[in-house]
Amino acid sequence: MKKFVLFSFVSLLVLGVSLTVYGFFIEPKRITVKHHELGENNGQNSIRLLQLSDIHLQKNYSIEQLEKIVAAVNEEKPDIVAFTGDLFDNFANYGPVEETAALLSRIEAPLGKFAVWGNHDYGGGAVNAYAQLMAAGGFKLLENTGEMIQTSNQKNLYLSGIDDSLFGSPSIESAMSYRTDAAYSVLLSHEPDVVEPAVDFDVSLILSGHSHGGQVNIPFFPVTTALAEKYIGGFYSLGDQTELYVNTGLGTSMIPVRIGVPPQVVVFDLYI
Repeated sequence: MKKFVLFSFVSLLVLGVSLTVYGFFIEPKRITVKHHELGENNGQNSIRLLQLSDIHLQKNYSIEQLEKIVAAVNEEKPDIVAFTGDLFDNFANYGPVEETAALLSRIEAPLGKFAVWGNHDYGGGAVNAYAQLMAAGGFKLLENTGEMIQTSNQKNLYLSGIDDSLFGSPSIESAMSYRTDAAYSVLLSHEPDVVEPAVDFDVSLILSGHSHGGQVNIPFFPVTTALAEKYIGGFYSLGDQTELYVNTGLGTSMIPVRIGVPPQVVVFDLYI
């Protein structure tokens, strides 16, 4: 009996240490790429839209990691890149502007690079640098606005974005007001729980982040955050025509740990 108890204790200790090492030092740096096809493939060319979210640059997730993210993005050869917010974790503690902008400028996307505000892009003094930094990196910041993009098959894609819902002044109605004749509409919103009204504007796809998927996957007890309590990760159907995808992000916040929720870059091949 004593040997069994000792064996059980040692096994639990080893498991705990292994999970700690994996969760703090291995999984947070393991970039994964997810691919999804949307629409019917009738032999036409797809539009490759790549989403990045929640990079949360900080001392333990630094410029070196961003360089790996940029390499992973360019390897996918996207037509469009969309960033759904939270570039730095706490800009006041770690915010190398020039190096970050230089790396972002290396991302290649012939039909455009777009971004929206996240809550951390307002906090820690980032509000004074984020817009200029993203512009220097070649990203167009969508603040309740949108842009018509003509694709190679002569169909228009409308890409729009709203301001952050925690610290900004978001308006889906304003973001959609710039749309004219579009075969497909995409809306970017950092927080996912605020996007249900987009159904009334015939949005095809909504891309969000913010949740980090809880960072630690605890079965039956999801870890949630404000405005990402209902929609935590993956695809959700909103009405008959609108899909929401919640990206679980790349970096971490609060505690630098990920277990069962690896950092992700998400690629959508859109057939419109």
